[in-house]
Amino acid sequence: MLTDIGDRARSASRSLPRLTTAQKNASLHAIADTLVADQDGILAANALDVEDGRRDGLSASLLDRLLLDEARLRDIAHNVRLVADLPDPVGETFDETDLPNGLHVRKQRVPLGVIGVIYEARPNVTVDVASLALKSGNAVILRGGSETLHSNRALVTSLQRALTRSGVPADAIQFIDSPDRALVLELLHLKDHVDMIIPRGGAGLHEFCRENSHIPVITGGIGICHLFVDDTADPEAALRIIHNAKTQRPSVCNALDTILVHHGIAREFLPQVVNHLAPAGVTFRAEPKAFACLPLLDPIVSPAGPEDFDTEWLSLVLGLKVVDGLDEAIEHIAAHSTAHSDGILTRTEANAERFITEVDSAAVYVNASTRFTDGTELGLGAEVAVSTQRLHARGPMALRELTTYKWVIRGQGHVRA
Repeated sequence: MLTDIGDRARSASRSLPRLTTAQKNASLHAIADTLVADQDGILAANALDVEDGRRDGLSASLLDRLLLDEARLRDIAHNVRLVADLPDPVGETFDETDLPNGLHVRKQRVPLGVIGVIYEARPNVTVDVASLALKSGNAVILRGGSETLHSNRALVTSLQRALTRSGVPADAIQFIDSPDRALVLELLHLKDHVDMIIPRGGAGLHEFCRENSHIPVITGGIGICHLFVDDTADPEAALRIIHNAKTQRPSVCNALDTILVHHGIAREFLPQVVNHLAPAGVTFRAEPKAFACLPLLDPIVSPAGPEDFDTEWLSLVLGLKVVDGLDEAIEHIAAHSTAHSDGILTRTEANAERFITEVDSAAVYVNASTRFTDGTELGLGAEVAVSTQRLHARGPMALRELTTYKWVIRGQGHVRA
């Protein structure tokens, strides 16, 4: 089954580099228009997935990721148009030079080829990935989770119809239309058809892909995110940032999981945090020093368990820890972060610079919410994933991260001596 899908994707990938930027942009606008036109059918399909998810006991955070409504679908279509507005990376040249022997050398961006994306519970990923793949000249094979099957069928139908109408091979977007988990392993073995695998889901999915793939894998999207509040932070700004990072959308990977508070301000600041966030439904897990600062706030504050600081909450739970200073904050982040998004709240520039230098995360923040680790928010239009690896791409993976490059060498009858 998947060999045929791989053949079609590979064939389409060979024709996509011939598309002009104007052709790709026209097809992206066609996709956005078609998604809006097909709204009723897409939302009806999504309602079936949400109903099945509730019946099967999906968590509130997964149901939130799964849900589409008119506003979210409009946002998805809008993001496709943003991708159309972005510069086309394909064909971009860089590191251009003339060698002493007269050879003219440059690097030129080219598509990766065929990208396989395995993801769970987020139908918006279907459109984000397809639009970014198209703009960067790649074909894509999509394997969503069983909980999004109805939604993805409707979305892919719209996407492929839009491609056909705009003269782009519909085979550029392939969809594994089956919940059979054995097909994930089969996809990971399609090394002659697929050039990169990107998993988006929990730690178990990422580990499975790393252990079983015959194809290079880019992993990320699991965020245990921290903010360190040092003793010179602006309290009002810190409360506003923490509230946004925790509550704006708690079910996503760049939501805040733990705050580290300098001991010099902890007794005054931690009660303010709890009082500020509790009305939004936040509950707290506090290590002993932090818990001692909050003696009268039980039951919304409970002692932190041994695994709590290694948990990506994806819900309205926030870890609290008091630290002696910047050294201990950096040590805690090194021990417990997933290298996704971590930040410092401070009015001391030297502390900010040291934090930037020593915290090895894909996104490092100074006096800002971790919620900005997102392709759209960082001006990329959309993203395929947030990579926490060091090789090929790091952070939000958008157009440029979905390309590689070739060397182009021009001579005039040159031969090597």
